[in-house]
Amino acid sequence: MQKLSAVVLACAAFFDGPGAHAAPLPSDHPILGVWRLTMPDGSCSETYRFRGDGTTHVTSADEVSESTFDIPAEPSDKGFYRMVDTLVKDNGKKDCAGQVTKVGTKVTNFVVFHPSGALFLMCEAETLDRCIGPFHRVDGLVI
Repeated sequence: MQKLSAVVLACAAFFDGPGAHAAPLPSDHPILGVWRLTMPDGSCSETYRFRGDGTTHVTSADEVSESTFDIPAEPSDKGFYRMVDTLVKDNGKKDCAGQVTKVGTKVTNFVVFHPSGALFLMCEAETLDRCIGPFHRVDGLVI
């Protein structure tokens, strides 16, 4: 659980300062929308709302946070998107891992999508060796 906690903590803050994008993301970028990550034991879920302006809203247990993120329009040759996230706002409450994420935390992760577009994994590097997920696309929720 300690390993999962560290990665979940990192996920709670994976973006880069306000106005990180010189231009909005393309409307068909695969990260846009609402995604849910459920802990392996089913005890808690996190919901991520990725917006086209490079901001995200995350709920995780009692935590509610806002981040900015930078992600390229296209994946690398290995099929991963390098995403840099900076936490800009947090209510100071504990997330699913029992942690409180500090405003200003900046994290880089690598996102790889399932061909269906309905799932993604978030990894520490451009490899599937150390990842969390799957994150499931949630249809019908407003971003």
